[in-house]
Amino acid sequence: MPALAALINVSSNLGYLLPAIIGLESMGIPSPGETALVAAAVLASQGRLNIVLVIAIGVASAIIGDNIGYLIGRKLGRDVLSAPGPGQQHRIKALDAGDRFYAKHGSKAVFFGRWVALVRVAAAWLAGINHMQFRRFFFWNALGGLTWGITVGVLGYVAGHAIVNVISEVGIIAAIVLAVGAVVGFAYVRVRRRRRELESAGADPVGADPVGAESTGADSVEADPAGAD
Repeated sequence: MPALAALINVSSNLGYLLPAIIGLESMGIPSPGETALVAAAVLASQGRLNIVLVIAIGVASAIIGDNIGYLIGRKLGRDVLSAPGPGQQHRIKALDAGDRFYAKHGSKAVFFGRWVALVRVAAAWLAGINHMQFRRFFFWNALGGLTWGITVGVLGYVAGHAIVNVISEVGIIAAIVLAVGAVVGFAYVRVRRRRRELESAGADPVGADPVGAESTGADSVEADPAGAD
């Protein structure tokens, strides 16, 4: 029991490092930042961490990491991509296209890039490489990091509460059975709906044939007297 209690205390204290992983991801180092934030939020839902502090660390890590990534891209990335060597002309053309894109759509790219896992790793680097104005980058990056951190943190916290409540009421095995049953039920409903759509789509051409046949026959009957005249 003392060993288990010590393990819980250590994991709780170190739990605040989980949202800090977001900073690595924002700098361009592939890391499970979003997963780490959700995990910390779930721990907070169990009373082992403070959710306000978890979200604050996550948001700060996202913003600081993105700014570091932006500066690295601006100071080093462009020089590396434009350096003499194989494919230099293609690289320079790509840089020119990136400059035009970020001049026109940079704000949207930085803000929405925070919400997309693969884009999140490279968005700040690309903004720096393509010389997006820093004040503009900072504003939209901070807004994206703030809204994303609060949304993901709150959702993880609420979902963690729900999971804990279900497990405490019915037990872990029953919770798994319920989850599997929900997935199977959802899949069954989707399959039946898709089958109905296919059946109705296949029935339309068949139902249309008699109408076409009747109209064709009527036209030929009406046309006969005219031809006879």
